Amino acid sequence: MTLGLLVTVAACGGISSASRPDTANAQANDLASVSTNGPEADYPVVIGDAYKIDGIEYVPADVWNYDEVGYATFNPDQGVTASHKTLPLPSYVEVTSLENGKTIVVRVERRGPMTNERLIGLSAGAQALLSATEGTAIRVRRINPPEVERAALRSGQAAPDRLDTPMSLVEILKRKLPAAGSASLAKAEPVAPTNENGDSFDAAMADLAVATEKQEQLIAVQDVLPTPDASEQKSPTVTTVAQTAPEPKKSSAEPKRSTGDFVIQAAAFSSKANADRAAKTISGFVESSGKLFRVRTGPYETRGQADAALAKVRAAGYSDARVIKAG
Repeated sequence: MTLGLLVTVAACGGISSASRPDTANAQANDLASVSTNGPEADYPVVIGDAYKIDGIEYVPADVWNYDEVGYATFNPDQGVTASHKTLPLPSYVEVTSLENGKTIVVRVERRGPMTNERLIGLSAGAQALLSATEGTAIRVRRINPPEVERAALRSGQAAPDRLDTPMSLVEILKRKLPAAGSASLAKAEPVAPTNENGDSFDAAMADLAVATEKQEQLIAVQDVLPTPDASEQKSPTVTTVAQTAPEPKKSSAEPKRSTGDFVIQAAAFSSKANADRAAKTISGFVESSGKLFRVRTGPYETRGQADAALAKVRAAGYSDARVIKAG
């Protein structure tokens, strides 16, 4: 009976365009009544109709490449949660402090904040994890975290720690901040460095360009993607040059990747050039699969080695990277 009621509520669209999003909050409260112990607690997803705050219209939408900078405020909610004006309820986002580089994952559960000056409202738990104060500059990026992180957030606990965002990238992001409200990074334009040490800013912008490309592709990397046929992988041609005098015999064996049961899946691109660039930054390799080019590192003999490598890959900006079985 309860499940049928939730489906009916979701089908009705949620928020009245003639009022503030109280209905969406009520629907989010209904979500809380569903078991928090399984993935079913993330459904149904509430979108809702457009509404206005002090004359500004907001249109909720199920947009995956959401990536904005703005400012944080707080709400009295429990757990590690947030309120947002347009993202689906529930959904998951990475929130990065542009003051200290701290990055956390939060679950968006309500509409808000009810001011045009702030991008997101953080619960007390999220505020503490981020070491944020009123008006802290932040980056909000929608992600699709693994179920273990979703389960922790649904139960009111924090997701496993994210590595801090490098301050070189934080400085680039801060330069996109508006005086109030928020600004989108989904189609960020390059920002020329303005100090004398421009090289460090160029490197940070290159990292941001790779991350933006990864977000725009919206590729959910799955273990079920077909493995490239071995017959399609060709070895480099080796040309032998005749010598006029005998020389010590050299090994003709080509370097091989180490063997192991685990690899790191860092990202997937539709562009081979972008995949090659990403692989170079993490000393990885590229495998093609249909129209996609997968960037990986490894393989690793033990799960412990793979986990250590995973931390380095995520530190390079690939927060969605994960360990998968080789082959």
